[in-house]
Amino acid sequence: MTLALYDTMARAKRPFVPRDPRRVTMYVCGPTVYNYAHIGNFRPVVVFDLLFRVLRRIYGDQAVLYAANVTDVDDKINAKAQAEGVPIAAVTDRYLEAYNADAAALGALPPTAQPRVTETMDAIIKMIARLVDNGAAYAAEGHVLFDTQAYGDYGKLSGRSLDDMIAGARVDVAPYKRHPADFVLWKPSKPGEPQWESPWGSGRPGWHIECSAMIEQVLGLPIDIHGGGIDLVFPHHENERAQGVCATHDHTYSNFWLHNGFLNFGDEKMSKSLGNVTLAHDLLKQAPGEAIRWALLSAHYRQPLAWTEDVLTQARNSLDHLYGVLQRAREIEPGGSDKLAEDQIAPLLDDLNTPQAMTVLKGLANDLDRAVRKGASGASEIKQDLMALAEVMGFLQADPDAWFQGGADDGLKTQIEALIVARDAARAAKDWPQADRIRAELTALNVEVMDGPAGATWRIKEQA
Repeated sequence: MTLALYDTMARAKRPFVPRDPRRVTMYVCGPTVYNYAHIGNFRPVVVFDLLFRVLRRIYGDQAVLYAANVTDVDDKINAKAQAEGVPIAAVTDRYLEAYNADAAALGALPPTAQPRVTETMDAIIKMIARLVDNGAAYAAEGHVLFDTQAYGDYGKLSGRSLDDMIAGARVDVAPYKRHPADFVLWKPSKPGEPQWESPWGSGRPGWHIECSAMIEQVLGLPIDIHGGGIDLVFPHHENERAQGVCATHDHTYSNFWLHNGFLNFGDEKMSKSLGNVTLAHDLLKQAPGEAIRWALLSAHYRQPLAWTEDVLTQARNSLDHLYGVLQRAREIEPGGSDKLAEDQIAPLLDDLNTPQAMTVLKGLANDLDRAVRKGASGASEIKQDLMALAEVMGFLQADPDAWFQGGADDGLKTQIEALIVARDAARAAKDWPQADRIRAELTALNVEVMDGPAGATWRIKEQA
């Protein structure tokens, strides 16, 4: 199987060839843990989880190393801790736990590693020291800054000239800078903020150096794939690349750069600063995680995705159809090889073309439904293919009955099952008024009954 990925640096799709197929490395910029993450923050989580799954399918589960970092040193974290009167760790631990729980609910596998800035401080300080020794950074008034003039390829990733980058960025003006584009690697901490000892005085790291040091410590440089949102191309990834190259004397840093498009709310990018956010934590109380995952993958990852109620409703309807097929095929045991045919996984190998892969998934479900209804041979193999592709995509991981009945507790399930048994008895006795009365009771409980050849099944209807 040949995987092709769009490389931001090359501005084109390229065949993916890892440096070592026995050790495929991927790094994705993770959360800054000071609050619940909004649904836009989870688009890269779901996208790169899908890539993680595809890579594992190609190279083997143990051959793929995926690191997603945690920023637990930040001004917003400091402000949150001060406002609550609690230690910094109380804030970061709380919201990291919530973030991981939300990610798991969206079907994301745990990364191989989840390094935290506070646990990587020695490596950060050592990398900064190497940059200073290599002439790519300089100390000034308690700060250490990266010297952008020392790196001739600065701007190559984002495709911007130095003047454009200065004009388009929020550049901190400071008299100790040699050039306006130079950026902070180390800075003094403000009173009450966490600080660490370093050769340049007590302080804390700048944002960009953290990822470079974590990648080097956890995965080693260079890596195969670096991922993140399109908003990170500049300045974050541009600066990361500059640091990594100058610290290691290896011009590659990452063989591939992948970036997902924005998730938009109306005509604007979803962001906390704009106040137009939908928290995944809240959304998961209203919709199943798989439905949210489907919605996030419903557009190609490099394209913007408009987040609307219709997108989520369509996702739920699509999964209802797939789970309905599985419910009707419950007696069919998957059989045959779990190796997907080339045409079935081809869309995912073509730069993660999820809309086309979803079409293939629905086609397999329809094939299975026809085979079950007609009692045709081959249903077992079709179900195997359906489940294998769904697993790679992170779908159909629930029991079909549980999917439809997820809004009911044990007591309500017992009540509903008893009503359905009574309704079946009334229907068998041709007591239609009684059957209708029982159906009305079920409707009042927000239950939809679906009659089929194998008997009645039911689901909790979505609240209007």
